[in-house]
Amino acid sequence: MKVKEIMIEDVLMIDKNESVTNLMKCLTENKIGGVPVVDQDHHLLGMISDGDVIRALSPREQNIFDFYSLIVLVEKPELKEQIRRFLEKSVEQVMTKRKIEYVKPEDSLQDILNILSHHHFKKIPVIDDDNKVVGVVSRGDVIRYITKQMLE
Repeated sequence: MKVKEIMIEDVLMIDKNESVTNLMKCLTENKIGGVPVVDQDHHLLGMISDGDVIRALSPREQNIFDFYSLIVLVEKPELKEQIRRFLEKSVEQVMTKRKIEYVKPEDSLQDILNILSHHHFKKIPVIDDDNKVVGVVSRGDVIRYITKQMLE
């Protein structure tokens, strides 16, 4: 099985210069947790997720309670101002600055499984030879494919 057989080609992406406000609208309106970050020519620059936003806003060490702390603290005027300033930042300023993991359309299911399991990602961008985003593969896509193969 090759990546091109299960990847989603209709990919939502966000330009590196878009505001975090527009990112949040994109994530919530489309009920997704993350998108590839691209330049104007759709070259992959990174990924950004709802987790990146939570970590960037979190006032202390990261743990499960930070999200709930933000909900309570959002009513404080000083945090409201901090959030307002944060939402004006560009996606590029907030996205995680780590090595970008990706697959290519000709890569195998094993390549996807290795990245998903080793890095704990929910979604992997698929790029062509010009480093342009041509699709994404999520954990759900892989599970659906494996389940379908088992039932046939």
